[in-house]
Amino acid sequence: MPDALRITDLSYTYPGATAPVVRVPSLSLAPGEQILLAGSSGRGKSTLLQLIAGLLDPTAGTVEIDGVAIHSLRAAKRDLYRGAKIGMIFQTFNLLSGFSALENVMAPMMFSAVPRREHRDRAAALLKSLGIERVNAEPDQLSVGQQQRVAVARALACDPVLVLADEPTASLDPENAVAAMDLIQNACRERNAALLCTSHDPRTADRFLRRASLDELAATPAGTH
Repeated sequence: MPDALRITDLSYTYPGATAPVVRVPSLSLAPGEQILLAGSSGRGKSTLLQLIAGLLDPTAGTVEIDGVAIHSLRAAKRDLYRGAKIGMIFQTFNLLSGFSALENVMAPMMFSAVPRREHRDRAAALLKSLGIERVNAEPDQLSVGQQQRVAVARALACDPVLVLADEPTASLDPENAVAAMDLIQNACRERNAALLCTSHDPRTADRFLRRASLDELAATPAGTH
């Protein structure tokens, strides 16, 4: 079974810059493994997640998701592969306004191999498994905690091998932050999805057996992490 994520000699330099903002010689995540990337804002964590998701092309190096180099895929094929293999949880949830919770979870399935006839039932079952009974409510009709659950359901809708969570507790109060991390980690464990979570919140550190910073990753020799 291939790694959920394998990074080799990855770097990204902004146009016109002289030094890379992201440099990861080596990083791998086995199926179901969880890692926290800690560090202050502006250190390149979000840029790394965009590189992993194939939303940004690297200056050098490769990112393999479930054994496939995602940047070797072009246009629609990359979008479809991302939709099938990667779930994303954003700091501000990024739920679609004017769409119901159910429709928000169905949205990523449009870019996946999940048969269209299964979209509605699959989304409803996933929402209910995460404690959302009002599947037809719009995001602004839900509490912050419920919105987080919808965001997690959306990330898991296509049974991804890898979930990327970008500062998922940054906009939450302490009580909701604990509940959100419980939800994200447990949901990934139940589905054997690997989890890469970024955060500068020190409260999240003890939740992960494996932790690293981008500075530590940059100092790691290729092939050793």
